[in-house]
Formats: sequence, structure tokens, C-alpha cells
Amino acid sequence: MTAAILVLFAQAKILTLADALTTAQKAQPTLRQAHANTDAAKARAGEARAPLLPQVLGLATYSRATSNSSAGSVPACIAFGGGTGGAPPSSGVLSWASCDRFNFSLTASQTLWDASGQLARWRANVATAESFEATEKAQRLLTTLTVRTFYFAARANKSLVNVAGETLANQVRHLQQIDGFVKVGTRPEIDLAQARTDRANAQVQLINAENNYAVAKAQLNQAMGVEGPTDYDVEDVTIAPVDGEESQIGPLLDEALKARPEFVSIDRQVQSQELAVWAARTGYGPSLTASTALTDSGTDLAHLVWNWNFTLTVNWQLFSGGLTYYTVKEQKANLDGLRAQRDLLRQQTRLEVDQARLAVRAAKAALSASDEALINARERLRLAEGRYQAGVGSVIELGDAQVALTNAAAQKVQADYNVSTARAQLMKSIGRF
Repeated sequence: MTAAILVLFAQAKILTLADALTTAQKAQPTLRQAHANTDAAKARAGEARAPLLPQVLGLATYSRATSNSSAGSVPACIAFGGGTGGAPPSSGVLSWASCDRFNFSLTASQTLWDASGQLARWRANVATAESFEATEKAQRLLTTLTVRTFYFAARANKSLVNVAGETLANQVRHLQQIDGFVKVGTRPEIDLAQARTDRANAQVQLINAENNYAVAKAQLNQAMGVEGPTDYDVEDVTIAPVDGEESQIGPLLDEALKARPEFVSIDRQVQSQELAVWAARTGYGPSLTASTALTDSGTDLAHLVWNWNFTLTVNWQLFSGGLTYYTVKEQKANLDGLRAQRDLLRQQTRLEVDQARLAVRAAKAALSASDEALINARERLRLAEGRYQAGVGSVIELGDAQVALTNAAAQKVQADYNVSTARAQLMKSIGRF
């Protein structure tokens, strides 16, 4: 499956955000592990239910043995003519004569009343399985957030490559202009040296930006659970505004408390622990089991004798050294701990939602300011270029204007990244995929 995904990347050369999320849902090892944990928990629930269902046991045995008695009577196998070793012994004489013995039985049993709490344990395992299923969904939410974060980081680094490329192109153009001015004697040679330095620095920035982009794509591969090359590009995409991102915390928190799978998980854990307390308390009472068996046995397969029996068993541990009391006490303490954990999760979720909501608001405001800064930086560079060409500006002024534009463009990229990741975090905090 992973190989097919890599081939798709190589052919398309463009990895969309939707493709990245789909790939992660199929290939991410943490999700596969979470799914395996859910399957194992469901299997344990089935195991816990098995003793509550009717039990049927078939048994066939064969043995060969002597049958001497303390009274010295003729061994049964000799009396039936099935022995070996000569004539029957006289009274009081033991014999090594042996005979075959066959036994076939079919036994069915059913627990009628279970003091060991098997019913409670089964229901507890069912609740635990549901908890694992909710935990798996929570892991999917976290994986979605991780992939989005690394995808937007890769997209930001791709944009920084473009910024570095634009800066280098400007520096090359400035170098060509300054070289012409120096040749005709209108500018000093120091300006040419400065322009060459600025061009070299721009080349270094471009090399670093391209390397950072490659590293970001490698991190994205890991987030998706893909092992392979990074010879693809990410698309220029952002997250659309999240419904309710401008609202107060109340509606968002209500949605989070209902949609977050972590709350389903902790609720099922509490339910499971409540059943564990019940199971522990059943240790004070008896258990009642009914069983029936049909046997067919004898020393000759042609002359087997059948028998039938029915058994009703009551098992009651009247005193166990206080084991049941302390078991119940332990399970109650575990239940109190889970309830406290649920309260802590509610408080953490409130903080997470509030932080994400405020982060979106701040990122949007910073993006608006960075747009204005970028516009002004471009205008400053245009004016600086005009002043330098007119002979009234210096190469330092021109270089400062270029640095200001590069910084403003990088700031704009960072602001775009912050808006997208803040919205992704907000979606995760309220339980939206």
C-alpha cells in the first residue's frame, strides 16, 4: 500500500492536503496500533463472556490396569474373560492380570448464579472495548492535526523558497545595474562589492530555504507514516474559516464536550470501573452451577454400560482473610481516580479550546498587519531603487529596503502558517476532523 502511494506521489508531483490526510489514515503506524488495541479489547470482551454461556465437554479415555481388591476376589477383567496371564487366582491371591478400560462421556454445565462477578467482568470488558474504540478516534483526531501542521509547515517553507528566489533575483538585477553605474563612473566600486556580497548572501538564503523545504517534506512523510522520497511539492492551500471561530468560548466548549472522543473514552472507563466494583462485591456471595453428564464405559467396546448424572453445586467462600473487602476498597479507589481524571480532562479541554480560539483571533490580526507591512516594504524598495538610479540614494539604503522586503515577505508566510495551524488546532480541540 505504501509503495503504491509513493508511486502516486512520483507521478503527480503534487501532494494535496486531502491526499496527505487519506494516506495518514491508512499508513500511520500509531493509528494501526490503536486499531489493533481496539480489536484486542473487543476480543477480551468475548473471552469474558464465554464462561457465562453453556459449556459442553466431550471426553474419551482408554486405560489398562489391574483390578485387584483387598478381599482377594477374582479381578473384574478375569471374570469377564478379558485378562491375561493364566487361570484365575485363588482366594486371597493378588494377580498382575490387567484389562482394557474404555470411557466416553459428554458433560454440559451452565452457571446459574455467579458470585465471582463474571457477568460484571464481561460488561466491564465491553465498556473497556468501547473506551479503546473512542481512544482510537482520538488518535485519528491527533494524527489529522499532526499531518495538517506538518503540511502547512512544508507549504510555508515552500513559500520561503519563493521569497528567497525573489530576493536573489532582485539582488542579481541590482548587481547588474550597479555594475553598469560603476563602469560609467557614476557609482564607486564599493557599491559593486556590496552588491556582490548581497547576491552571495541571497544565494545562501535560497540554499537554506530549499534544504528546509526538503526537511519539512521528510517530516510530513513521517507524520503520514510513509517511508519514501520527498520529490514532490505541496499545494498552496489554507484552511477555510472554522464555523464559530469568532464566537465566545461557551458554544465551542459545549461542542467539544459532546464531540471529543476522549470524553467517550473516559466515560466508558468510569462505567467499566463501576462494574469492576460490582464484580468485587459479588465475592461476598455464593455461586450456583448446574451440570449434567452422560457416560458410556466398560472393559469391552462391544459391551459398554451407560450412566447419567445431574449435579447442582453451590460454592460459597465464607471467609477469605479479608480479600474481598480489600478488593472492593481498591476498586472504589480506582473509580474515584477515574472520576477525578474526567474532571481534569474537562478543565484541560476548556483551556485548549480557549487557547485555540484566541490563537485564531491573534493570527488573523497578525496576518492583516503583515499584509500591510509587505505592501509598504515593496513600495519602500521601489522608491529606494528609484532614488539609487537617480543618484540621490545610497547602496546601503537600497540594501536595507531589500532586507525589509525579504523580512516582510517571510513574516507574511509565517502569519499564513499561524492562521492555518491555529484553525487546525481549533478543529481538533472541538472534535472536528
